[in-house]
Amino acid sequence: MCRGVPAGCLCSPRPALVFDACGRGSLEDVLMADDIKLDWTFRLSLLTDLVRGMRYLHASPLRVHGRLSSRNCVVDSRWVLRVTDFGLPALIRAQALPQPLRAARDLLWTAPELLREQGGGGRGTQPGDVFSFAIIMQEVIVRGEPYCMLALTPEEIVEKVSRPPPLIRPSVSMGAAPPDAVSVMRQCWSEAPDLRPDFHRLHDIFRHLHRGRKINIVDSMFEMLEKYSNNLEELIKERTEQLDMEKKKTEQLLNRMLPRSVAERLMLGSRVEPEEFADVSIYFSDIVGFTALAARCTPVQVVDLLNDLYTTFDAAIEQYRVYKVETIGDAYMVVGGLPVRTRDHAESVATMALHLLHLAGRFRLRHLPDTPLHLRIGLHSGPCCAAVVGLTMPRYCLFGDTVNTASRMESTGAAWRIQVSAATAERLMAAGGYRLRSRGLTMIKGKGAMHTYWLLGKEGFDKPLPTPPPLQSEEVLFEVDGESECESSPAPSCSPPPAQVEPSATPTLPAPLVERQRSDPTSVADKQ
Repeated sequence: MCRGVPAGCLCSPRPALVFDACGRGSLEDVLMADDIKLDWTFRLSLLTDLVRGMRYLHASPLRVHGRLSSRNCVVDSRWVLRVTDFGLPALIRAQALPQPLRAARDLLWTAPELLREQGGGGRGTQPGDVFSFAIIMQEVIVRGEPYCMLALTPEEIVEKVSRPPPLIRPSVSMGAAPPDAVSVMRQCWSEAPDLRPDFHRLHDIFRHLHRGRKINIVDSMFEMLEKYSNNLEELIKERTEQLDMEKKKTEQLLNRMLPRSVAERLMLGSRVEPEEFADVSIYFSDIVGFTALAARCTPVQVVDLLNDLYTTFDAAIEQYRVYKVETIGDAYMVVGGLPVRTRDHAESVATMALHLLHLAGRFRLRHLPDTPLHLRIGLHSGPCCAAVVGLTMPRYCLFGDTVNTASRMESTGAAWRIQVSAATAERLMAAGGYRLRSRGLTMIKGKGAMHTYWLLGKEGFDKPLPTPPPLQSEEVLFEVDGESECESSPAPSCSPPPAQVEPSATPTLPAPLVERQRSDPTSVADKQ
């Protein structure tokens, strides 16, 4: 409470009362500030200061406050609560001035008997101050406005408080504060004034709530500091664990976007220089007729299709020493032999291609279960360069003629077939165990005619492969009658068989071109 009598200035034209400045603002301001954390000890200390101040005021010549509320209880910089605005009604009466009208919002702290007798604008009473203290207790306990739990306007609340029944009071559960404190609050807002304890009695009750100790805000702050110190280590441990979890999530996300070795260098702040690889094997695949298939689907169904398919592929390729580079639309790109250099990259990519072809044959669309998904695959081996491109969304990209040729192996292939270049075929035949069939010469954009092969299977690979749709009639006859299939293990190379062509049937061409002419209408001979 403000000690002594406040300084007064009665000079014309505007009289004023001067109190000590309290930097924390009113009690209402403190309670409504979400950034101010008040535990029960803090709140009890503020209420104790209020009880002590009102006990002093009721024993003084003023005898009564009359307009007590959380708005005229102020908190100074040392967290001590002080009572202000006392004696104003008496000063106004002494000057023979009319009492100012009070809004319904300002009457929420007024006792019911004062609302009935004087409309809340007359002289207050000591039991009326106790009722006002009870409403302030409700504000402190729930950290809310008076009667905040009732969906009523201030006018409706004032009307119901002044004219019971029913008796209307704030609703505060026993668990919101210590039961003794809630019980005292309910006694203080009793309908009968003589049932309310006076502030001398309240002073003794609050001493009991403090268990006989003299505690103020400073003592409470020291107690809180001690608690914070005891809990700080546990809090730091918990936050550290959360930070480690978020760090692991970030690392996992980065490792999905980039190779692990590259991601580790980026996390260390090192620059990732472009790197050349002398020998790698690259896989490309896409869905034959994807544009027509997408036209039969909604956008969401297209997304579900690709997500289901490539989630299946992603899980499968984890069994092999390969790296998934990217997916663009329906295209899927994988490389073996980088970023970790391996000697058996061709075998890893080839076996993986057979596995993915097996999965594609078994794949069923959710909305079109009877529609097959024709996957077309191409493989090529050779040198390439790898580098991280971009900062906002970094990508690990491959560059070089090997990438372009692998893409051409896929685009010039056929549904449910794996077309491999001669470079990849040589590596597979050297490794042994792979079944290859010569396709003959294929026109590759930017490369001219290239001898390519179909990868048909591998010894020990027992997963069933889908039966590919038949090629054009000439190539079907060649595959059945020409017997150009070869096992990679016993033969050092796989060359097409010599073509038996009548001299008058075609002009004289090199053997591979003649064979290609028989097997594919888009052969070099047709273009001549």
